[in-house]
Amino acid sequence: MSDPSAAGIGVEVREGIAIWTLSRPDRSNTLTTELLHAMEALAQETHGDEAVRAVVITGQGDRAFCAGADLKERRGMSDAQVRAFLSAAERALRAVDRLDRPVIAALNGAALGGGLELALACDLRVAAPGAILGLPEVALGIIPGAGGTQRLPRVIGLARATQMVLLSERISAEQALHIGLVHLLAAPGQDVLEFALQVATPFREGAPLALAAALEALRAADELPLEAGLQRERACYERVLASEDRKEALEAFAAKRKPQFKGR
Repeated sequence: MSDPSAAGIGVEVREGIAIWTLSRPDRSNTLTTELLHAMEALAQETHGDEAVRAVVITGQGDRAFCAGADLKERRGMSDAQVRAFLSAAERALRAVDRLDRPVIAALNGAALGGGLELALACDLRVAAPGAILGLPEVALGIIPGAGGTQRLPRVIGLARATQMVLLSERISAEQALHIGLVHLLAAPGQDVLEFALQVATPFREGAPLALAAALEALRAADELPLEAGLQRERACYERVLASEDRKEALEAFAAKRKPQFKGR
């Protein structure tokens, strides 16, 4: 793939944890079509990469995680180009939420519009205490168009999501924690990326096949009726039952040592 930094995404890997940093702080790390294409390619490239145990997505600076679409770019778009942008956003976020390893959104600042929709595509959300979250699109004469009306109700329930969307509410990180939109808050003054990397420690040391299977089974709970979901859970269990990692876990337990998982 082409260099993602040219599209506004910094990429590094620390001890098996990939860090994707939206790096357009002068534009509040807003999303462009080019950036979305780069994110989709990154997600596709990361899927199945044994060197990466988890992904953390964050923003550069302390003002914004991502303030949504780049309205400067949007103003010059035709209706057809807006539709193409939305398709690019849908593909990119779908690629993120289908990754076969955990993805953590580290909300270093405001997560608004498409920025919150990106965070909703992640498996876990951690936030700095000063972060603000919201889907303000209705106030701008549109609606959330990158999955917000579908993912937000699945996370916080339809009634609360309806309130947030119709009233274009912006809520604090503390409120988001209270309603389950955010899983964990960093301590005051703590760097939220470093906090997210601490949260990712079990993924760095855990069994990759089991994590991938658990993610697949959990995601099925959103998409399938109960009986079909239970069948998917059983299929995922069967996949890890024959793995070398499972045998290693049993041997390590018997030997009273830490297991060394290899993803096999």
